[in-house]
Amino acid sequence: MKLKLSIITLLFLICTTGFAGPFTDKLSICLVEKTTTDDKNKLIRWVYGAMSAHPIVKNLSNIPSEVGVKLNKDTANLFMDLLTNRCKEEAEKAIRYENKLAIQTSFSILGKVAMQGIMSDSNVIQFMGGLDAYLDKDKLTFIAPE
Repeated sequence: MKLKLSIITLLFLICTTGFAGPFTDKLSICLVEKTTTDDKNKLIRWVYGAMSAHPIVKNLSNIPSEVGVKLNKDTANLFMDLLTNRCKEEAEKAIRYENKLAIQTSFSILGKVAMQGIMSDSNVIQFMGGLDAYLDKDKLTFIAPE
């Protein structure tokens, strides 16, 4: 069990963000608070679509180009609504005082929050747990000694 948690933690650490000042923090909080579950699901679908375009994994998915276009349109509309309506004041201040990197950092945090939903799904946990059956635990005793 500890090994599974370590692997999941490692996956989340891969997507770390950089410096976040107080205005970036406020924008991040706004983005998280002002997105619905449906919004977060749109974001997850877009990230999946984007990742599936990479040649290494392209053969594992079959996303038609028209679906990719819809994913991009839906996510662009979500970003625009968040930055120009729902979190406009926070976005303006974050850019003014902490530069445009604040947008990237804040959306990265929103992405992490959205991914928590997918990573906590029982089907995903079960799939990832399948890795455990193929690990040589005798060679990994240094990770979690008994």
